[in-house]
Amino acid sequence: MIGGSRQKLFQDLLVRARGNRERIGGLVIVSELGGQYEDSFEDVKLQLLNYFTYKAVRTVLHQLYEMNPTQYTWFYNFVANNKPGDGKRFLRTLGKEKQDLAERVMVTRLHLYGKWVKRCDHGEIYKEISDENLELMRERLIETVIWPSDDTNTEKIG
Repeated sequence: MIGGSRQKLFQDLLVRARGNRERIGGLVIVSELGGQYEDSFEDVKLQLLNYFTYKAVRTVLHQLYEMNPTQYTWFYNFVANNKPGDGKRFLRTLGKEKQDLAERVMVTRLHLYGKWVKRCDHGEIYKEISDENLELMRERLIETVIWPSDDTNTEKIG
């Protein structure tokens, strides 16, 4: 158990680090892992933004491959060196190098999001999550149930 003053110090460090990237004894705290139902889902929104950036980058790469091999090669190398996983950082860096490509990715990202919103059926997604949960629970139940062997229920004749 951590002593009172050390525990207080550790808690103070954690409080200061929340929401920031801060080093605490070799650990980097980037965000809380736990959450509550009343959370704002900002993490989900960020994941969606980053995913649509990634998808837009792939789309623009494909377009450039077909239409402009020179620009494709440059952009491919840029993407290889600057992963689009953090969409905002990626676009900021791309904008400093080639503003026209950054704008193209941003417009494509917005267009893809608009298409997704029109096609997205929230009820269907809810049903898919529910069905998958049920399937996984069934699989786990079947794995954990001890089935009786054939000779357990038969009487010995003799």
